[in-house]
Amino acid sequence: MKIIDSIYGEFEVEGVLEALILSKPLQRLKGVYQGGASYLVNKRWNVTRYHHSVGVMLLVRKLGGSLEEQIAGLLHDVSHTAFSHVIDFVLKDKRSYHEKIFKEVIERSEIPTILKRYGYNYSGILLNLDKWTLMEASLPDLCCDRIDYTLRDLYEYGHISQQEINDFIDHLIVIDGRLFLRDIKVAEWFVRAYNQEVIEFFMDPLNIYGYDTLAKTLKLAIDKKILRLEDLQATDQEVMDILKQSNDPAIIDMISKLHTNVIVKEDNEVYDLHLIKKIRIVDPLISSSAGTQRASNLSSKIREMNSEAYEKAVKGKFVRVISN
Repeated sequence: MKIIDSIYGEFEVEGVLEALILSKPLQRLKGVYQGGASYLVNKRWNVTRYHHSVGVMLLVRKLGGSLEEQIAGLLHDVSHTAFSHVIDFVLKDKRSYHEKIFKEVIERSEIPTILKRYGYNYSGILLNLDKWTLMEASLPDLCCDRIDYTLRDLYEYGHISQQEINDFIDHLIVIDGRLFLRDIKVAEWFVRAYNQEVIEFFMDPLNIYGYDTLAKTLKLAIDKKILRLEDLQATDQEVMDILKQSNDPAIIDMISKLHTNVIVKEDNEVYDLHLIKKIRIVDPLISSSAGTQRASNLSSKIREMNSEAYEKAVKGKFVRVISN
């Protein structure tokens, strides 16, 4: 099958990867928006978990990763519930809910059977995702997961160009299974882009409003037994249909406040919402003739950008609702 990706271009995919892409668990992700509640308040924020999952697989491939690591990249988000990370705000658990249920979701699906058909053992590939260091790495390192959601969101929402993406990828190198950059200027570009993603997009006042409103709606629906956690294994729209069909006045009222005409603003003095999200700082490894070291050791710009990002993350965002 042919895949045409918006940022990586055209690829031929066959065999086990094709079978996994066509499987129900992967196809479900076409109906799960990566931004959680974002799409409900801004239709332009429409990247899905499917787009991202295929993108991670393709980026692993471009960087020379094994077929097994491509499989891991394709499936790493398959257990995400409807509305992605919104459920984490409902449950208020430090560990992401999709990570807790990953093994269960995989084992209840057709994925182990598909992998076995092609000669792979699912547990060897999927039950220790941390071993796939191209696909996943702890902050502040680069990895295909972190790179893809940053590039994909910023490109789709008009903040970076295809040429900038190509230049960045051209400067990526792999050493002992880890990602490095060859140029400090490119590292500065990515740190700026990443901070734009996690501070300006993740913590956009409208995004915060959407997350807060939807999380409260889901919590109320779960408390009233209108919704079960298992129901969240459906798509965003299917869960929204359950909420609407409940005809519960409080639920319907809260849903009515999730629309694209909401007006909010950042206001540190008079505010309705205050959100502090996980602190995310990236500091790429640089490989040069002088050896390998963190980009922040070479660039005062990166030190300044990350210091500013840290301060903003610690402070959080204060949001005033003007009209909903």
